Amino acid sequence: MCAKIAVIGAGFAGMSAATALASQGHDVTIYEKHDQAGGRARIFKEKGFTFDMGPSWYWMPDVFEEYFNRFGDDINAHLNLVRLAPSYRVFFEKDHVDVPADFEELCAWFESKEKGAAQKLREFMSESGEKYQIGMSKFVHKPSHSIMEFAEWQTLKDATRLHLFTPFSKYIRKYFSDPQLLQLLEFPILFLGAKPEKTPALYSLMNYADLKLGTWYPMGGMHEIVVAMQKLAERKGVHFEFNACVKTFGFDNENITSLLTDKGKFECEFVVGAADYHHMDQTLLPEKFRSYTKAYWESRTMSPSSLLFYLGVEGKVDNLLHHNLFFDEPFGPHADDIYDTPKWPEKPLFYVCCPSKTDNSVAPENCENIFLLMPVAPGISEKPETREHYFNIMMDRLEARTGEKIRDRIVFKRSYAHKEFIQDYSAFKGNAYGLANTLKQTAFLKPKMKSKKVNNLFFAGQLTTPGPGVPPSLISGQVAADEVNKLAHKAVTSHTTY
Repeated sequence: MCAKIAVIGAGFAGMSAATALASQGHDVTIYEKHDQAGGRARIFKEKGFTFDMGPSWYWMPDVFEEYFNRFGDDINAHLNLVRLAPSYRVFFEKDHVDVPADFEELCAWFESKEKGAAQKLREFMSESGEKYQIGMSKFVHKPSHSIMEFAEWQTLKDATRLHLFTPFSKYIRKYFSDPQLLQLLEFPILFLGAKPEKTPALYSLMNYADLKLGTWYPMGGMHEIVVAMQKLAERKGVHFEFNACVKTFGFDNENITSLLTDKGKFECEFVVGAADYHHMDQTLLPEKFRSYTKAYWESRTMSPSSLLFYLGVEGKVDNLLHHNLFFDEPFGPHADDIYDTPKWPEKPLFYVCCPSKTDNSVAPENCENIFLLMPVAPGISEKPETREHYFNIMMDRLEARTGEKIRDRIVFKRSYAHKEFIQDYSAFKGNAYGLANTLKQTAFLKPKMKSKKVNNLFFAGQLTTPGPGVPPSLISGQVAADEVNKLAHKAVTSHTTY
């Protein structure tokens, strides 16, 4: 039942799909436009610094473990994972907190902010843990072709415990009222692509992933996950074609028969599109084969884009941890500027990653590797002076809170925003994280994993099921692969019978 399968994109979803299909006996090739695997998790090196270009948070370690276990491998044989303790630092307006990795220490801090909050946190985490277990076991591994996949009695019964129709903001305010506690719990939601009042309370499972399962780091950087996945894929027989940007397809009726790339024409029997879904649907496919209209895509709620700065700094910077959240301005106005009235924010919140606090290999001796990230609305334009304006806003606050002059010690600086997300990944509206996880864009309400018009085309990644983020992308690739494998097996069986 071996089929010749093309996977577009060597990001987490693409490598996940390819490895699963190759392990099922198929002839699989990944076509990647860049010269390395990883997608948004690529790296670059400059002046002795090694910069992870995208994901920097290692959450939900169980998903990575299960992924490698599926193929008879052990992630710990490839990655030296360390749990960060404290997990991260949050700078508030007048003070800061180092979020404890130890749960009882965290409970004590909650109690110090609000009487009775320790017990409420235990209750909240119990419910969040239940959501995590139900969500991971019953929902995210479904292809979500239709609502009928969720129509089993036990699934419906479980769904009532997930608070799908309760806004996250309302849900957490049943437990807590202190502004700092609320900000801490709401921060993961900002990266899911919607305001807390428009995100289902289901996603309190992210708080469980954060505060219970912990924040980890693979020594050498996040790209080490990519290296391990590529090695595993190659051991399973996956072939990689780098510098092979897919331009269009060849067809036989409603079936793709070939890919036309920078490196020539390649035949195939099935395709998994793990690049940007919108780009594949609206640009690579002829109009008659598109699953969705331009109006449909314009009506989607996208997750934020980001303004990024990669900095190499001479000398050490005190008063920073590996992960640092700057919540020293109100959360609401910045969220409004992303989601309600899209524009460049007046008083942005931002994130600072300094992996050299944990890992000496990512920076030269006595230097710091610093990564600044400011969430911004997708689809907005920028003026020539925009980036430097926000760089100075972030650096003013960073220097004020650390008590150090940093700008005059910068030996390397690179910026990255909408334009680069579009150029490098064909990202719709320059988004950084995919499709927002709103109620109207959850599960079977997302763009479909199976093409509506092309018989042998499937999609995987952060614009389809189950959603944005590295662990969901790993799952998405596996689910798409299993669907392709079913169809390939059915095709071979039907042909043999016929």
